[in-house]
Amino acid sequence: MEKTSVDPESANPILKDQNSSELKQKVKIKSLLSRPNLSQDHLLEMSSDLNSYDNEKSKELELNTWSEVKESLEIAIKYEGYIAKEQEMADRMNRLEDIHLYPDFDYSKINSLSAEAKEKLVKIKPETIGQASRISGVSPSDISVLMIHLGR
Repeated sequence: MEKTSVDPESANPILKDQNSSELKQKVKIKSLLSRPNLSQDHLLEMSSDLNSYDNEKSKELELNTWSEVKESLEIAIKYEGYIAKEQEMADRMNRLEDIHLYPDFDYSKINSLSAEAKEKLVKIKPETIGQASRISGVSPSDISVLMIHLGR
């Protein structure tokens, strides 16, 4: 799907039927699958190359297995941006777990922290920025202030 292109003549009738914007030039099939109205079945109609590949794979593998692979692929492509964003957030959270706070850290001296954050941080005494970020009442802006104060 990343290598195979489809031309406007093949794609536009199907795109029009699906209320999706039409093409003006060739595009990679993968980019079409990310459109909400389109499924792999629509793409198979547009591309004889993709259709041939699909037929070949469905003969090689059990039909149920190939159907599951196709479904997984479609989900991965359609949600690729969301998955990448979530992965980036998870990576960022993991990095926050590596930033340790001093046990005797005096949060009350940081004027930019909210009063609620100061109170909660003093009471709970988190060991890392990651733990602090999960405390109810400690906002993302409070975490940013802590990071700046720590020189990160």
